Amino acid sequence: MRLRYTFSSAMHALHRNKVRSMLTLLGIVIGITSIIMIVSLGEGAQNLILNQIKTIGSKIIAVLPGRQPKGPTDMLATLSDSLKQKDLNALKKKSNVPHAGQIMPLVFGSESVAYGSETYRATIFGVTQMFAKIYDMYPDVGRIFTDDDVKMYADVVVIGNKVKKELFGNDEALGKKIRIKGRNLKVIGLLPEKGQMLSFNFDETIITPYTTAQRYLFGIKHFNRIVIEADSEDTVQETVRDVQLTIRETHGITDISKDDFNVETQAQAMETVGTITSVLTLFLAAVAAISLVVGGIGIMNIMLVSVTERTREIGLRKALGAVNKDILTQFLLESVLLTTVGGIIGITLGTFLSFLVSLILSNAVSTGWEFTFPIYAAILGVCVSGVVGLVFGIYPARQAAMKSPIEALRYE
Repeated sequence: MRLRYTFSSAMHALHRNKVRSMLTLLGIVIGITSIIMIVSLGEGAQNLILNQIKTIGSKIIAVLPGRQPKGPTDMLATLSDSLKQKDLNALKKKSNVPHAGQIMPLVFGSESVAYGSETYRATIFGVTQMFAKIYDMYPDVGRIFTDDDVKMYADVVVIGNKVKKELFGNDEALGKKIRIKGRNLKVIGLLPEKGQMLSFNFDETIITPYTTAQRYLFGIKHFNRIVIEADSEDTVQETVRDVQLTIRETHGITDISKDDFNVETQAQAMETVGTITSVLTLFLAAVAAISLVVGGIGIMNIMLVSVTERTREIGLRKALGAVNKDILTQFLLESVLLTTVGGIIGITLGTFLSFLVSLILSNAVSTGWEFTFPIYAAILGVCVSGVVGLVFGIYPARQAAMKSPIEALRYE
């Protein structure tokens, strides 16, 4: 009965000062809203990237130049030209990598492309026709280039949707020639609108034989990647070991710590992406949580003012039989109720805004972004907001409870 009366008194006190109560919980609302949005959008981004990696296939293995970066100081090591034609030739030998299916060298870069008076800076991929299978990037008009095109250093390209629009507008592009670094290349295929995938927007890309890209467009003799498809999912790890042994042999490496390359599977890529996005999301959520501390300090400040304003009320209640515990409980309840209500409002607002942003990204930007509601973050938000109210409400509540009833009744 006493607890119910204390709760009723706390609710009445908050309702009596509605404007002040709303302003007090604003800091909590902003903090919880920010956390829900960051976690929701962070999980949405993580799911988008992981789903795109999955579409590449679990049998795909990528060989990257430079040693595997273990920290910021190692990032320059990835800008290496260690993958050469001799490595590709060695990997293609069945005796070296018996479970390797198709093998595709890959080079890429950014160059200005021209047609008539129109110019556009596009990302250029030098690949084989295996590229179409890996990324599901078959032209909807025209064709992909063949093995013969690769062997003959053919001047042919397949262009993305945006490249076509920027250079040709509504005109026909198939069969026309575009100019890259003074060389004319014939458009033999048009890719459908694909949008962003991993770190590339394939609507802004031009695909050409890697031999053509190496010799005429980039003027290089190394590869940016070598992509290998294992013959089955069960042989991926064995293929990785064979690839490592083969390249160490071609590079004359006997100490694995001296590797000037690294081999990555799709499972490792997913694990890396998951770790990075999770850490980034937690970091941003921790930054947003600072506003909860600020909101808690604001609550403590307002509660102290409330204690001073209600000194006579405290004295009257004590004179009528209320003990220190009753006063302490009432002010703590007021503080916890404020923050808990703020937490619930913050979760509702954060969920709505996250859904709205996800809808915009999915429809307007065409990224295939899906809305994710972080249940654990919502539960944590309510719990944390309640704890904030409890922690920052203890001092004002204790100050109220310790007041002398006689002095409180005399207070003007």
